[in-house]
Amino acid sequence: MTVAGRVRTAPRWLPAVLVVPLLRRLALRHAVAPGMPWRDTCPACDGAVGLDGALWPLGRCGACAARVGPPPFAVEGLALLAVVVGVVAVPLAVVPAYAWWAAFAVPLVLVDLAVHRLPDRLTLPAAVGVVLLLGAAAAVGGGFDRWWRAVLAGAAVALFFAATTLVLGRRGFGLGDAKLALSCAALLGWFGWGAVLLGMMAGLVASAVVSLGLLVLGRVRWSSHLPFGPFLVLGTVVGILVVPGS
Repeated sequence: MTVAGRVRTAPRWLPAVLVVPLLRRLALRHAVAPGMPWRDTCPACDGAVGLDGALWPLGRCGACAARVGPPPFAVEGLALLAVVVGVVAVPLAVVPAYAWWAAFAVPLVLVDLAVHRLPDRLTLPAAVGVVLLLGAAAAVGGGFDRWWRAVLAGAAVALFFAATTLVLGRRGFGLGDAKLALSCAALLGWFGWGAVLLGMMAGLVASAVVSLGLLVLGRVRWSSHLPFGPFLVLGTVVGILVVPGS
């Protein structure tokens, strides 16, 4: 698709602006420690979270003005990046699957950064939706070979991640990473095995570079466990942007 064609498709993404408060709510609600109830109120005053402040870019409670949830403009910035990637690099047939994945990837990145957790309530719907929507794309435009490759890629990468958890324990990837990898690898699998390999390697390299930098700066120790979800999402974006045909 030409640049002009990409620009003409941009209005299709404008409704994404309307879901940003929902993405912020998902991030806020699920950024709690394991075993804790999902958050519905301000942790400072116990006031209800609503459109009077907490779900807008500054993330301030409407009752006490305390900051609630992700940092200011973090959700909006990630959502904007997701839209730009979609407009620039995602074929029209794959837009529904990509948009579904991005809608879960944005809060998952912020939750993992905040509490080192990737809740099943977000990772599993992301995976199911991506597989179904890619299947719909294959049914409408042909290309069931792409769909089967996407399903196989998602399953293979997720099983590999899960195996490292069983074999290496905390030194391996978490089960949450494995469940997030289902949707990430499936989306990349639509574009080819090269996209899957590039996406996973980009995530691993970025994680290693950041970990080494934090280690040199004394911010972490060798035994520290960094969240891998954000790097997995980053690698997926790199794969979509770089691999020809995506």
